[in-house]
Amino acid sequence: MKNNTTYLITGLSFSVLWSSASIAGKFGLNSAEPLLFFTTRFLIAGGILLVYAHLIKSYRIPTGTEWKHLAVFGAFNTALYLGIFIVALQFITAGITALAIALNPLFISLLSSILNKRKVKWMEWGSITLGLAGVLLASYPLLQLETISIVGLFLLGLSMVTYSIGAVYYAGQNWTLQRVTINGWQVLFGGLMTAPFAIFMHTPDSNQFDTSFWLSLLWLVVPVSIVAVNLWLILLKADAVKASIWLYLCPIFGLMLSALLLGEPLSTYTWLGTALVLSAVFIGQQKNSTARQSQ
Repeated sequence: MKNNTTYLITGLSFSVLWSSASIAGKFGLNSAEPLLFFTTRFLIAGGILLVYAHLIKSYRIPTGTEWKHLAVFGAFNTALYLGIFIVALQFITAGITALAIALNPLFISLLSSILNKRKVKWMEWGSITLGLAGVLLASYPLLQLETISIVGLFLLGLSMVTYSIGAVYYAGQNWTLQRVTINGWQVLFGGLMTAPFAIFMHTPDSNQFDTSFWLSLLWLVVPVSIVAVNLWLILLKADAVKASIWLYLCPIFGLMLSALLLGEPLSTYTWLGTALVLSAVFIGQQKNSTARQSQ
């Protein structure tokens, strides 16, 4: 990352685009089965990225153990994470899912420390704790209104663990492939892995391929699967733990976009939670800036 301004723009862009996925998905799921809708998204996005990477840019094809790394990354980052998350949505309400993204920084920090023998500083823990508090505060009114199940909570937590494993795995590899190549193959592999389940669980009468379906799919393919995922990979390569701080903003942006596009109310809790989350991001930025200056 060349400078702090570039990093901030990259992080904010990722947070906004990534948080928009749940809203686009909500529109799309009104028209189609969850696994069918998201598997179609993965296959189309992966195909577009690979055409760009190998036919337009002529980037090299993966070789040897690179295929294994791509398959493992795609399994955790796309197939398992979103596959389990989609199933969890059948047992848990939308308000609670806003909390899920905030769990990733904690898991990423712990896994990064354990697997890469990287000591997590107290300031990082402080920023993570503050961010979690902000997300909880912003989501408090939703918690009062929503009903959930133990199965849904378990699946939701499991999906967050798989996503965090994928993030740490990616950051720990010495990639020599172009970023768009990595993203294209991992998304395609994820789609191929979820396709059998989508076919097995398919019920034709549950799908309407209307305007809502195609517009939602288009948004999820281009701004989310292509642009946002590439921004996330940029952030991960800079620092996996530091990148995780930006996930805190996703629930907050999600609440705001839901209010704008779905008419959901914003409360004082939302703004107070936003202030805490932004403070967490600032603390995380300061910690890493100090570390770079001392090197």
